[in-house]
Amino acid sequence: MIKQLLIGIVCSAAVLTFGILIGHFGINKSSNSAPSWVKDVTKDVDESFIEKFLSEVDNIQIQENLRELTKVPHMATTAGDEQTVQFMLKRWQDPETGLDQAWREEYMVYLSFPDPNNPNKVTVVSPSETVLYAAREKEKSYTPDQDDPEVVQPYAAYSPAGHPKGKLVYANQGKPSDYHLLNTTVDLRGTIAITRYGGAGRADKAINGAPYGVIGVLVYTDPLDINDGVMSDLNETYPHSWYLPPSGVERGSFNTHYGDLLTPYLAAKDETYRIPVKDITGIPPIPIQPIGFEDAYKLICELGGEAAPALWQGSFNCIYNFGGPGFKLTSAFNNSDVKLDIFNHEKLKNSSNVMGVIRGSVEPDRYVIYGNHRDSWVHGAIDPSSGTSVMLELTRVLGKMVKQGKWRPRRSIIFGSWGAEEFGLIGSAEYTEQYFTKLSERTVAYINVDIAVFANATLRASGMPSLQNVIFKASKQVDAPGLDSTSVYDNWIQYANRTSPTHGLIPKVGYLSGAGSDYAAFVHYLGITSMDISYTYDRSKTNARIYPAYHTAYDTFDYASKFIDPGFVSHQAIARTAGNVLIRLADSLVLPLNCSDYAETLEDYLNTAVTLYEQQLQNRHISMEPIKRAVASFRNAATHLDQVIRSSDLGNETPLKVRRINDQLMLLDRAFLDPLAFPEKYAFRHVIWASSSAGKPTFPGLADAYAKAESLVESSAWNKVHYHLSVLSQAIEGAAHTLEDVI
Repeated sequence: MIKQLLIGIVCSAAVLTFGILIGHFGINKSSNSAPSWVKDVTKDVDESFIEKFLSEVDNIQIQENLRELTKVPHMATTAGDEQTVQFMLKRWQDPETGLDQAWREEYMVYLSFPDPNNPNKVTVVSPSETVLYAAREKEKSYTPDQDDPEVVQPYAAYSPAGHPKGKLVYANQGKPSDYHLLNTTVDLRGTIAITRYGGAGRADKAINGAPYGVIGVLVYTDPLDINDGVMSDLNETYPHSWYLPPSGVERGSFNTHYGDLLTPYLAAKDETYRIPVKDITGIPPIPIQPIGFEDAYKLICELGGEAAPALWQGSFNCIYNFGGPGFKLTSAFNNSDVKLDIFNHEKLKNSSNVMGVIRGSVEPDRYVIYGNHRDSWVHGAIDPSSGTSVMLELTRVLGKMVKQGKWRPRRSIIFGSWGAEEFGLIGSAEYTEQYFTKLSERTVAYINVDIAVFANATLRASGMPSLQNVIFKASKQVDAPGLDSTSVYDNWIQYANRTSPTHGLIPKVGYLSGAGSDYAAFVHYLGITSMDISYTYDRSKTNARIYPAYHTAYDTFDYASKFIDPGFVSHQAIARTAGNVLIRLADSLVLPLNCSDYAETLEDYLNTAVTLYEQQLQNRHISMEPIKRAVASFRNAATHLDQVIRSSDLGNETPLKVRRINDQLMLLDRAFLDPLAFPEKYAFRHVIWASSSAGKPTFPGLADAYAKAESLVESSAWNKVHYHLSVLSQAIEGAAHTLEDVI
């Protein structure tokens, strides 16, 4: 009996063991393993892929892109512009190296053009209307590029037509202070003012002069400001060097607002409501025309009156006088007037953005946007085609890897080739207005590469402080052009640096506080974390305010390849650096945005404000304690979020925790938006980065309000200072709350 029992137990155990083995080996193990998507969701940026990307970026491809883009002038909405639209679409729709999708977005926008049948004229005329001198209507030709019939005559876009005639005066840079000083010496009523580029916005040179009775304005580029004093085209300027020839004229858009002027805050579609033309603001109220410095020399050196101050003097070998008004008694132009005959006209024209996308694999509803405008004033080799040629190389390399199945980003990447930027950032502004809600909710960051290469000395970067670290990381992985064993980062820190309380000596990253390129609508209107990056010149070796051929007929492939970046190795360095940042923003598990670096900037701004303003505000019973508390709260919240990120094994956390942290980082800049803070500044809502006229490295609204209150006798002006302190305190406190743990 016992023997039978033992045999039964042994048999039962054998059956049980056999069943376990069958269960272990016979059942498909995959049914109990983690779902296939888990690996994708927890994947982080692949450093080996970045190395592969860097090796694939080709300077010769960039050179050939630029050669193609600059074959013809391509001012916005012209036949040349349409040619570049088709070129972009062809490249982005290429079956082997293109993007997932590419298309064009159309807007009907309000642009200003000269009349080709009635060229604008600037003349000196005698009392009997005899023409004693006529300024050039066209720049001098040095290469066949300048002879292209599509080269637009130099003009001031949005200048009204008109025929003002009056005595000439010299108004330096046309700043309010310049006209104020000039008016103490000369009766400005009925005069024509000649001004230098720089110091004030293009349109402001006319806007500031009109209240004094000025009826027309000329603007030119002084050799002191662009050419380091060099003036001769016999052996000094282009085609012998990068310097501007005497007949070169900087074209430009003479308006102070960005976006289409007739559809403020609305996308300029065919059926969109348009304001009456008479209600447009921010454009010159009087005619204005740009001229070359060879013509400015003829006019300024003949002026009578008292000598202008030392700071007003330029490079001409004569004394710059205020004007009598008018010319010297000894001048051949004595008793003569300067006359402007301006025939500009405005049109509604169809302008195109070219858009492309690489869809994200894990978070397709999160966008990293990379943009550059496409239109130029003439051939536009540097502005903007250096940036477009770089963007096309990025999309070629990344598109090929997508098509070959070797890579797909975690988040979607949107590429924008913006139209009509030169007329006032129109294409990018209309895009943000059309897709305001979607972009506000989903955009991680915007990367702007407009002029990719000003020159070949060093990197220059500007952006929100939270992007500083990822720019540094990317630039450390790229070789500096022409320097052995030196990174872009190590070269950069030698040219522009600062000492950080946290990081020590680091490269200096600028701020996007104005509206100089297509980042404007993303920063100021949408509050999207943004950056602008380029290679530039050694500022210790030149006083040039920008590269000398800027907006002239000399900004050609010949100019770029000979004098800006021979070999296109600086273009390649920018492509590698910007592309590296792009991949990290698109692929990193946790967004590479550092809110503690933002806290450091807010603390710097606060310290400056306390030093400049606190004592005077205390005397007026206005306390700065709320903003001090707000900045301290932001620092504490940023430190806490950094600690959460560092201490969490986010690769093994629930994807929702990672998504929550990324949303906190992504939406940080949205917390600084206040649509009512700057009612006088069109589409400026970001209280930290709005433009400022006070020139102080601190909070812009506070700085401007304080400067205005100091200049006025009315004590009520200090209420505006108190208001901006409250706006700032609550915005910063609100931003701090977005970084805290969700409750």
